[in-house]
Amino acid sequence: MAEPTSDAPAAAAERPAPVGNPWVAALLAWLVPGAGHFYLGKRGRAAAFVVLVAVSIALGCALSGNLYRPVANQPLAYLATAGCMGMGSPYFVLRFLVGYTGDVTSPGYEYGTAFILTAGLMNLLLVLDAWDIALGKKA
Repeated sequence: MAEPTSDAPAAAAERPAPVGNPWVAALLAWLVPGAGHFYLGKRGRAAAFVVLVAVSIALGCALSGNLYRPVANQPLAYLATAGCMGMGSPYFVLRFLVGYTGDVTSPGYEYGTAFILTAGLMNLLLVLDAWDIALGKKA
């Protein structure tokens, strides 16, 4: 009976080298969707991600979705706010500079809310992706 061979040394040898500071990449990726990937030299990914997040935000706003804010004594509102804040600077621009609130009477309100929340959560995943690329855990 043959013993299984270990692929661990081969897998470690195939790992890409670190390409940047993970803290800078993560901060940039959070502040401006796609900026972390641009910093890491992944220009195509950066362009695709900025378009993806921007279109989600634009659709959410066009459908008059809710841009969550903290509400006292409602813990789920805090979680939803954290999810929306995941989109980075667009959240603060919409909330404080534009004064965007959404319209609960709009027929697309629930769909718009889903798009806005998805944009924030998606960008948080992109922050983690930029972190992994910077550490050399993925190409």
